[in-house]
Amino acid sequence: MSGLGLKEHCRNTGQEDKWERIGFSRRAGIVVPLFSVHSARSVGVGELGDLKLLVDLAKRSGNSIIQLLPMNEIGPVCCPYDSVSSFALEPLYLSLRLIPGSRKENIRRELEQLKNDFPVKGRVDYRIKAEKIKILKKIFAQTTDPGLDGLAAFCKENSFWLDDFALFRALKDFYEGKAWYDWPQAYRERESQALAGFAHCHDDELKFEKWLQWQLYQQFKEAKDYAASKGVLIKGDLPILVSRDSADVWAHTGLFKMDLDAGAPPDMYCAKGQRWGTPTYNWDRIFSQDGQYLKDKLRYAENFYDILRIDHVVGLFRIWSIQVSEPQENKGLHGFFDPHEEHKWSEHGRRILNFILSNTRMLLCAEDLGVIPRACTEALKEMCIPGNEVQRWVKDWQVKHDFLSPEEYRLFSVSMLSTHDTTNWPAWWENEAGTIDEGLFLRKCVDRGIDFNYVKDKLFDPGLSRHGRLRWREDINCVDTLVYILGRRREELMDFIDLYENSFQEKEKLWHNLGLEGPMQEKCEANILKLVFKENLATDSVFCVNLINDLAYLGGIFTQDPYQCRINTPGTVSPDNWSLVVPLPLEGLLKSGLAGEIKKMVEDSGRC
Repeated sequence: MSGLGLKEHCRNTGQEDKWERIGFSRRAGIVVPLFSVHSARSVGVGELGDLKLLVDLAKRSGNSIIQLLPMNEIGPVCCPYDSVSSFALEPLYLSLRLIPGSRKENIRRELEQLKNDFPVKGRVDYRIKAEKIKILKKIFAQTTDPGLDGLAAFCKENSFWLDDFALFRALKDFYEGKAWYDWPQAYRERESQALAGFAHCHDDELKFEKWLQWQLYQQFKEAKDYAASKGVLIKGDLPILVSRDSADVWAHTGLFKMDLDAGAPPDMYCAKGQRWGTPTYNWDRIFSQDGQYLKDKLRYAENFYDILRIDHVVGLFRIWSIQVSEPQENKGLHGFFDPHEEHKWSEHGRRILNFILSNTRMLLCAEDLGVIPRACTEALKEMCIPGNEVQRWVKDWQVKHDFLSPEEYRLFSVSMLSTHDTTNWPAWWENEAGTIDEGLFLRKCVDRGIDFNYVKDKLFDPGLSRHGRLRWREDINCVDTLVYILGRRREELMDFIDLYENSFQEKEKLWHNLGLEGPMQEKCEANILKLVFKENLATDSVFCVNLINDLAYLGGIFTQDPYQCRINTPGTVSPDNWSLVVPLPLEGLLKSGLAGEIKKMVEDSGRC
């Protein structure tokens, strides 16, 4: 669609001025967890100073959007979606070499040693964060002129979050990492006299935390300005929720429903659903305060982002909520939607989205994956807020049970091959396409009194079933055969039938849709991946962004089993989550032929 057509769709939606600012044009982009990339000068992990090289890579490859995962400070599980602040940035990403004072001989030697001790390869070793903090404290202590005017201005302008955060960090360090709700009552309940006394005795620690956030602000802002000079937009990610053990929840406890954990209901990929441990919002209380907390979040994010992705946008309409008392092993099984009443969902979500639209200059996008009620889909369409179209799930689920063609993708959407919560595309093709979740199938069998082990052998190919996924046997080629083996009346098996119809011969269908000839290949060879990239770029979606690790497979940069190279496995806590590193540094990516190959595909798609 032409820019004029896009503009016409956006008229009087609340997004028109935002689209006007970034331009009415189709764009391509790269999704990059900063921890997954690195340069020759990185110390242990990708850093803010590396963003300029990332911008250069985007520019050279024809991409005009860089989408980052949340950059907020993370907690002990190292998950960017479980942050300890909606405002504070993650110190791990600081480029220490760019900080005034880091060139002193003793500091320089320590940085060189740290770089040797924490080589960037395979997976991020998050122990480096504590080591970086040690050096940062030394830099701060040895700094005679910390840019007092700039620091003072930063502190004054950001006092609405920075004062509480600095106090939270200092108290947390003092109590050796304990959660705020395990601190002494006076601090837990924020008694003003106790907090003032602590602040007086720990003034240096508070100053360090503020100085640290100032350094992060300056480096991130400089990178954002560099991107703007190159015509590249930075897309940020606003997690809908924040950690229970966070500065936000400690400072604004009344804005949260502390008796509830947020999560997601069971689905075909997570048999027990998900439980994130984050409290849900008390929206009535937030709006009784004129939404100031939400305004503040948006205000600070505008320093760094042109586009903002609203994580789990459906949670603004109704959020899956689990009682804190529910046993952890049940995950999200026994939750409920809040609000309870479906007729309230539309008004609830629209109120929040309209408030966000009215209080930011950033263009809004939304993550709308999973089971999405019509109220959410209709609101996003009317407001011209692009949702997500992940190729493996963009189907006619009800009639044809087949993938949609590129021209059937939603105009206001962001098309992609994978997300940070899925396997990469080659791993999906080799391990998940044409399968169903074994845990989900087992639970359905138990609920129906069906002998799981018997029907498993009859229905699924053991040679092609792996990683908890069951691949249908080729001879289960009709619903009647499925019903016969399951041994129940058809009317009792509609959920089984739905699973079957939307997954049986999934690979063969996509093989045909891509125009590939000959026998279907089990392995994801380069020809398949290139074709699927081209198809994804050809969609009607206004934006097309793809993960750096999918792009790396396209360039042959990852060589190991694709299943081992994923960013996150939802519902699990593991050193393999949020730690994947692309083997080749950014300098190498810039010199490789990958950028040119991508640029040719982007140009052919009309997204340059």
